[in-house]
Amino acid sequence: MKISGIVCEYNPFHNGHRYHIEQTRQNGATHIIAVMSGNFVQRGDLAVLDKFTRAELAVKSGADLVIELPVQYSLAPAELFARGAVHLLHSLGVVDEISFGSECGDVSALISAVNNIEEIADSPKIRELTEKGYTYAKAVSLVLGKINPEAAEIISQPNNVLGLEYIRAIKHFSSDILPFTVKRAGASHDSGNTCGDFASASYLREHISEAEKFVPDIVSEALKENTAEIRRLERVILYKLRQASLEEIRNTSDCAHGLAERIYSARTAQSLDELFESVKTKRFTMARIRRIILSLLIGITAEDMKNLPPYIRVISFNEKGREILAAAKGKSLIPFGTSLAKLSRNDRISARFAEIEAAASDIYGLAYENIAPAAQEYRVKTRFME
Repeated sequence: MKISGIVCEYNPFHNGHRYHIEQTRQNGATHIIAVMSGNFVQRGDLAVLDKFTRAELAVKSGADLVIELPVQYSLAPAELFARGAVHLLHSLGVVDEISFGSECGDVSALISAVNNIEEIADSPKIRELTEKGYTYAKAVSLVLGKINPEAAEIISQPNNVLGLEYIRAIKHFSSDILPFTVKRAGASHDSGNTCGDFASASYLREHISEAEKFVPDIVSEALKENTAEIRRLERVILYKLRQASLEEIRNTSDCAHGLAERIYSARTAQSLDELFESVKTKRFTMARIRRIILSLLIGITAEDMKNLPPYIRVISFNEKGREILAAAKGKSLIPFGTSLAKLSRNDRISARFAEIEAAASDIYGLAYENIAPAAQEYRVKTRFME
């Protein structure tokens, strides 16, 4: 048995994702775990399909077990997003490798780039650039470019960046998990173009009516049903911002360096576009602003990010997934299970994680054209796929 973990959002699942799974199996993986973002995703948006539907589609399309990345980590910067996901895979105690897509397709080059980054992490030049308004990532890229242009080129690509963070997280946990990368095929990340039967998830979200060619048939059918859109939360978000205190915004996850004051000053905005544009600067990216605004809406605080996920929540699996869970019994470092209610009773931290997840689910339900009932988080059953 060789178990490979894939960190994903599958928003929506497309042919590129299927190719990644196929390549991972060709590399020897007999069992595949997907650590999947729930109803909110890392770019600071809502998943177009709910997490239970996406998990079911993932298992039908090649994964064996889908576990949930808690919402505070799915709405976190790349470093914490990766750390939360790798923590779950490492904690399961049976994962052999982590498989991820990258633009460079070379694990050794990515590991070398990680070492280069760690060597300059505390460089005064980086601090100097961030004080001038550059993002930390941009500052690192500029400094690294003068030392190792090849490494700087690697960290300029979005999938490479996540790959670097997975490798850093493996080192952080002193994990035995090995990194494996599949060179990204077809359309690039966030590309507005298509390439043969491949299209980016961003393109598909913008062109759902054209998705049929680029996704499995079952995904195409699901996209014809009730889908979620952030614009339907516009009034809810604007209301939350108008009634939030400056202190509450300051306490929101990832809201530092004067960003809270900018967001508070933007509470007079009359639309989401106006809100985001009035806060965005060279230093504060749009994705970060969107993540913070959604974290404020859900109630995710900086304090909440001091704890790693305290449990592993299973949301879909097949027979091979059951074999993974059987192998993990007695080896997992944290509890795992299918019932959020039971997992929430483990301790205070577990209760808080479940509380946040339930709040996120209730908010997500408002983003459908036909609003979903509340309190679904404890009612929807984990899906076993024959």
